[in-house]
Amino acid sequence: MVGRCPFLLTQWLVARSGSRRGTLGNCGAMALPALVEEVVGAYLEAVDAEAAGLLEGLYLVGSVALGVFRPHTSDIDFVAVTATRPDTAALAVLEQVHTRLRKRWPRPFFDGCYLTWGELGQGPAQARPAPHSHDGHFHAHSTSAPDPVTWHTVARHGVACRGAAPTKVDIWADPQALAAWALGNLDSYWRRLLDGASQLHSRWGLATLTPYATVWVVTGVSRLHYTLATGEITSKEGAGGYALATFPQRWHRVAREALRIRRGDRAGPGVASAVTARVGETLRLRGGGGRSLYWTPLARRRDVLAFGDMVIIDAHRRYGDRVAGRSDD
Repeated sequence: MVGRCPFLLTQWLVARSGSRRGTLGNCGAMALPALVEEVVGAYLEAVDAEAAGLLEGLYLVGSVALGVFRPHTSDIDFVAVTATRPDTAALAVLEQVHTRLRKRWPRPFFDGCYLTWGELGQGPAQARPAPHSHDGHFHAHSTSAPDPVTWHTVARHGVACRGAAPTKVDIWADPQALAAWALGNLDSYWRRLLDGASQLHSRWGLATLTPYATVWVVTGVSRLHYTLATGEITSKEGAGGYALATFPQRWHRVAREALRIRRGDRAGPGVASAVTARVGETLRLRGGGGRSLYWTPLARRRDVLAFGDMVIIDAHRRYGDRVAGRSDD
């Protein structure tokens, strides 16, 4: 039975936060970063304390699973698995747990979705909109199911903190569906974003002056290009390396800039982070350790937008016919 005791749960999380390290152990064969271990361990024990038996599987994905977790700018991404859809009482418990986790650890966000074993095996086309956490906030309802990347990442890279290893679980995977989604996302999300950002005084136009947006755009479109080229999933840093290896020299500076910012682990999406970075990079000279490869944010912004446009066009040129099932034969 699911019980609720918000005050006791709050006290428990605070008390346990100082002693979590080392009690979770390895997730599969992977030793977790200490911060990830703390958050995941507290999450599992809190849910178990309030809704024993609810969580049958927990798989870490994203930067943790790909081995490039950055404590200041990465999220802790997860896919949680239940036997059946959480009922009203279970959803209330999950909301309490996520709320208290976010209060205890404002960053990194503990973000992910809740699927059943059946949905994990059937894929996104059969899955209903799932309960999920975004930016640390729990949402009992969603307007859409998770995308195919979720399933493929669990299947190929998921770190099992509870439940069988992904190789022993029935997990849907369809390379053609993944490729179709990747090409479609370049148009439905990234092309619209770039078109909006072309106006400097728009929301995204101003955002593209920031270091965070440099990483978001350059690695975002490159990750999808990588998936179309290889059928695999990669991290932001992996995407930056792929861009350097794949695209002409003309684009190497902006790719190196995105990698520099990502590895610096300081550029966040918040207003304070954006303002600080904007002022700091305006005052710095180009060159030197850890400093921008551009004289001004405006110069960098031009390359970021042009790079995004180039990658989308190139992806359609190289892979559009294949994804559509057309050939020259």
